[in-house]
Amino acid sequence: MFYADCRLRPLSQDDSARVLSWRNQDRVRAGMYSDHIITQDEHDRWFAAALIDPTAVYCIFEHQDRPLGFVSFTAINLVHDRCTWAFYLGEADAPRGSGAAMELLALDHVFDVIGIGKLCCEVFVFNAGVVRLHQRFGFVEEGRFVRHYRKNGEMQDIVCLARFAEGWATDRAALMPSVFKGEAA
Repeated sequence: MFYADCRLRPLSQDDSARVLSWRNQDRVRAGMYSDHIITQDEHDRWFAAALIDPTAVYCIFEHQDRPLGFVSFTAINLVHDRCTWAFYLGEADAPRGSGAAMELLALDHVFDVIGIGKLCCEVFVFNAGVVRLHQRFGFVEEGRFVRHYRKNGEMQDIVCLARFAEGWATDRAALMPSVFKGEAA
């Protein structure tokens, strides 16, 4: 009954220190465009702006009321019916299946609560596990930015993915047995 014990909740001021701690972990920074250690001042400026940004929604992913990860929906554009998202597990000891549960909840949230029709994301090509996870949830590769970003001294490709709201209910039903049991990575 893993999935039943999971939820997304809105980011609050009480999450500030936790999010900074998570974001500065080596394993989280490795998959980010901005991979430097974020200072307290830099984080405080971002966090204050994030809480009032009308084009963004930030959430904390929890399992049994324990915060495990962070989800962001940014560049929300109701005119063009799209936004961009990103997520990460902050806790290294998150239960198996947390990433899949977080992705399922995020898709529910963006399509059913925010009401967006197209969800976009960008993933470093070397982060193949995340690309596969997104594809499992119905994301399609729309293209690549070739040699687009310098990471660890080398130019890296970026995979551009998108998922549309159409068909989500059917896809969701097919995914539920594995996500509900916590079998997905």
